[in-house]
Amino acid sequence: MVIIRPVALADLDPLVELAGLAGAGLTTLPKDRQLLRQRIDKSLKSFSSEPDRPGGESYLFVMEDNFSGRVVGACGIVSKVGGFEPFYDYRIDKVVFESKLINVRKEVPILNLTAEHDGPCEIGSLFLHADYRGGGNGRFLQLVRFLFIAERPQCFESTVVSEIRGVVDDQGRSPFWDALGAHFFGIDFTEADRLSVVNKKFIADLMPRHPIYIPLLPKDAQDVIGKPHKDSVKAVENLQVEGFTYSPMVDIFDAGPVVSCARDDIRTIKQSRRERIAAVSEQPVDSPLYMIGTTRSDFRACKATIDTSGNDGLRITREAAQALRVGVGDAVRFVELQVRP
Repeated sequence: MVIIRPVALADLDPLVELAGLAGAGLTTLPKDRQLLRQRIDKSLKSFSSEPDRPGGESYLFVMEDNFSGRVVGACGIVSKVGGFEPFYDYRIDKVVFESKLINVRKEVPILNLTAEHDGPCEIGSLFLHADYRGGGNGRFLQLVRFLFIAERPQCFESTVVSEIRGVVDDQGRSPFWDALGAHFFGIDFTEADRLSVVNKKFIADLMPRHPIYIPLLPKDAQDVIGKPHKDSVKAVENLQVEGFTYSPMVDIFDAGPVVSCARDDIRTIKQSRRERIAAVSEQPVDSPLYMIGTTRSDFRACKATIDTSGNDGLRITREAAQALRVGVGDAVRFVELQVRP
């Protein structure tokens, strides 16, 4: 069984190893020990309190093999982006050019740089070791964040977005970056991606403010605008089932798509329920797989079968109870892992 829990200081080395496997373009899980340590420190601070409203808190979770203790995945939430440091994106717009003289009217797509100071909640930092992909683990790691949000919605902005990793090859080359950003920044994509985690001021200093006419870009750059990385296609599909839709925004570095959904319209948040445990069973429970999360500050979650038919509460297996460190009388929040047809 795998469990998901808040990151701890002891997870630094495993996270460095995971980040090294993730490849270029996963900005929020940088391959930099010092930056990852800073992310862990900020996450520990965020988990230590429950604010009345979102203030840019950053929560980082890890997936752990409950048998071996091995850290095999990570995912994160930022309660609100923007504020002191803007949230940059390109918005895809259209401008119309028309000449009645020659009877020509053309709509031309353009990219407009936006700097959001009062932004939404963002989910990111999603990565799962290849050995653990399958069995619903990827979906669980991706969606468990919504179970956490559902228990404390006041801590998160009312709109949730996800910047999906764009098209980057195995050598860290981004066609979009090579066609646009490289001309203004004078550094390669990987270095720009790393620096954006350290301090975003260089973006404001160097990024062109005028609209970018998409047809003037090389074809290989045009072709990847709004396209997810091959390893992110399934993640997009999972979010679409949850209610997310493509927005007219793309990442400024690799042109990866941005998907969004109203927080309270997300399937996991809408359908999740909170109940107390009435019994812990020594026998298997016959049911679909559920995501189950604790309601305490020391959040833990697992996927397991549960019996929801009782009037006095839930019946869960001994294995799930031990993984969650809960017993009879404790409250949990739960939702089916898969959407029924």
